[in-house]
Order: sequence, then structure tokens, then C-alpha cells
Amino acid sequence: MNANRHETSGPSRTQQITLRGPAELADALPFVLGFHPTDSVVLVALHGERGRFGGRVRLGIPRSPGEWESTADHLAECLVEGDTRSGGARPDGIVVFLCQDPGPGETGRRVMERLRPFAQRLRTACGALDIPVYEALCITDGLYFSYCCPDARCCPPDGTPLALSGTTVMAATATYAGVQVRGSLRDMENRFRPSEEPGAEQQRAALDTTAASIVPKILTDTGDGGREEVRERTLTLAREILRRFAGPKDDPKGQGSASAAKSPAGPTAPPGTVTAPGTGRPGGGTAERDAADEALVDADEAAALILGLQDRVTRDRAAEWMEGWEGATALRLWRVLARRCVTPYQEHAAAPLTLAAWTAWSTGDEPTARVALGLALDADPEYVFARLLHQACNEGLDPESLRSCLRAERDTRSEVREPEPSAARGTRLPAHPARPRGTRQTLAKPVRRTGGARRPGAGVGPGGPAATRPGSGTAKPDGQRGSRSGR
Repeated sequence: MNANRHETSGPSRTQQITLRGPAELADALPFVLGFHPTDSVVLVALHGERGRFGGRVRLGIPRSPGEWESTADHLAECLVEGDTRSGGARPDGIVVFLCQDPGPGETGRRVMERLRPFAQRLRTACGALDIPVYEALCITDGLYFSYCCPDARCCPPDGTPLALSGTTVMAATATYAGVQVRGSLRDMENRFRPSEEPGAEQQRAALDTTAASIVPKILTDTGDGGREEVRERTLTLAREILRRFAGPKDDPKGQGSASAAKSPAGPTAPPGTVTAPGTGRPGGGTAERDAADEALVDADEAAALILGLQDRVTRDRAAEWMEGWEGATALRLWRVLARRCVTPYQEHAAAPLTLAAWTAWSTGDEPTARVALGLALDADPEYVFARLLHQACNEGLDPESLRSCLRAERDTRSEVREPEPSAARGTRLPAHPARPRGTRQTLAKPVRRTGGARRPGAGVGPGGPAATRPGSGTAKPDGQRGSRSGR
């Protein structure tokens, strides 16, 4: 089979790649998503006689086979509805990918056989919508298997090794086009997830203490200015930490704390911080950079910011740090805060995760945005800001529409210096015509869970955010947590 994928390498140049057969489809998947999927089912729409790639949707593979039928129906409907709503044409075909690492003592072939009923259910769900599945692949243990090809010469029953990373025409063209594969989905999600390390207990105690202090002020408007005081303290602290994160190149005029209230600018990185040349951010690998960022925020500061951001107005003000050096440093801060939302404060991560998603999307890092959105909706499926960004990504909107709205709010506040309303009144996205942004990704719709335990990390990442799966329940841990006053 032939399938074409259009890659944008610049404002006026388009690369067309022809993919022939299962091997090249399997090789293309990370470049389609921007990451290597783990524990994922991905559906990609095909259009026209030559099978041009259209929208795609990704979801975590349900652990319970009892959920496979409803999940298959849900994904097929989401892909078709999203593609139709955005481009006006139903897909002419669909390619299915099932990606899962082997369990202990399990072989790649065993994974393929175990997932075969799910692959078959996906094929029948698409067929029920009168759309054929041209290929269904299982990718596991460095191999790919075809559920559709009966020819053992090209698709042997024991699987076919995947091409070496970076050695294919697709990899070369993607590199030329500036398409970046950011590692595995699991690694990307782990950069936002809290860990139960020794420091977690200290962070939990700080959250408990801070919640008792500031949550009543956020929830109760007694006229004494308590809520506004919390807002200003939260934003001032956030600006201070942004300056810690920023390097000298970000503040060429040497502005310091006196100018921070209007526009936070970072004079220097903290003493002893190793930074990458010319960037102001810590050097080393991803883990080293994240550890360096963690060291710049203590437990009490993180608690104050996490709980302060549960106020909608405060969160919307923080969303104004969305481009340039502010966007880059804010994304690092939101990562730190998401990792500090330890048990039982997991739902509070929806605010920093959604801010991370917005900042990443605004600065052009769409795969990271989709991962953060997925985790935000997994933390709180009803979080309004995350759902609106979910809708905007589904409909192919350009983030500039919301950026211009936030800039206007910031400029107005600087001129009038009066207490401002929420940016965009609850962060409702203005209407804006869809603009071409390369191959569109459709996000699976969040679905209310009705029972059972929720599996962490089952949300949709760069192929679609965090749809909760049909038939699973939202587990709410016991214990003290501050209440969120706005979403």
C-alpha cells in the first residue's frame, strides 16, 4: 500500500514522502506523533486514492479486555468526527497501530497474540462506520507484526525487526524538515509526574500547612482583600522564581526585582548553577536539567504556588508568560510544580499541567503540549481550561488567537492598573478559523468514567489528550487537599 505524509519544512516548502508497506509505516509512526508511543493504540486517517495521512488519535491501551470493545468504538468515532469537522471529508481508510512493551517473561509474539482481539475489534468498529482498515500493526520489543498481511515472506509470524533509528529516508526527511522525536511517551510523561521519594513527605507537609493558611482566603471573599492578597503574593513569588530560572541573556538590560512586577526579567542564574552556553538553562541531559530546576524551588514555595494557582484569575495571569524567554522558563516552572503535586494533591496538578500545555503549544512544542494536556485531563477530566485547549487542538486553531487576547489583558492592566477580570473570562477561546499546521492530530474526547479504578497514564498524549476511557472510574484519594476555586 502507499501512504503519503506531508511534512512542513518551512513557510513555503512541503515535503511529500511515499510510504510503502508495513515496515515504512512502522518507521513513520514516531515522526507522525513526535515521540515513540508506549502502551498506546493509535489510529491514523487516510484520504484519497494515494492514502494521504490525515488526523490521528491516540489512547492508552486499556488493561482490561472488557474495555476493548467500548474503547474501539469510541476511538473510531472520535477519529471520524474530528477529521470530518476539521477538513469536511470522511477518511477513506484507517491505519491502526498497537504499541506495547512485553511484560516480564513475555515475548513480542505473545504481546501480538494477546492484543489480536483488540486489533480485530478496532477493525470491526471502523468497518461499522463504512471505513476500511488498510493495515493494523503491533509494535513491540523492537519488532513489528501485521494483523492484515497474510504473506509470511514480508510479515513473518515471529515479527520483523524495526529499522535502526535515524537510518531511513523518513528519518532523514524529518530531520531536514525540523521534525523532532522527543523520546518515548513514558519518558515525556515522567517529566511531569510526582515521585514518592524522601522529599515527597516534606512537600506533602508543606501543602497541608499552606492549604490551611491560604485556601480559606481563596474561597471566601470577605471584603478584606484576602483573595487579592493571595493572588499578588502568588504571582510575585512566581516571577521571582522565573528570574532564578532565567539566564543573563534573557535580561540584557540588567533589570532586577524592581521591574519584575511589570515584566519579570532574569538577571542571572543562581550561583553554582551549571548552564548550557547562551541559554540560561541548566546543562546536561533531561534528568540533570530537571533536577537542577527542582533545586531552585523549595517545598514551601512550591506549595504556595500550587495552591495559589487553583484560583482561576491567578492562573490566567500566569498564562500570560507564554512566549520568548518567559515561555521557556515558565514551562520549566510548571513542570516542577506538577511534579510536586504528591498524594493526596494529585488533582491540583491540573492547573500547572494545563499551564504547561498552553505554554508548550504557544511556543510551538505541540507534542509536549499534548502530553501535558493528557495528564491534566487525567488528573481532572472536568478542568475547563484543559477541555477548552483540548477542543482548540481538535479543531486545528492557531494559538495566536488566545495569545493576542492575553497580550491585550496584560497591556490593559499595565495602562489602567486596576484589578483585572479573568483573562478571556474563564479562558474561553475566541472563534478563529482553522489554519494549516501540518498533519492535524485529533484528540479523543474525555469520557465520564462510571466505575472501576483509573489507571495512571492512560490518557492521550501527543496523539490526543487525555481521554478517560469508557467504563473506568475516577478515584479520589482520601486526605486533606485544598479546594480549587476555579477551573
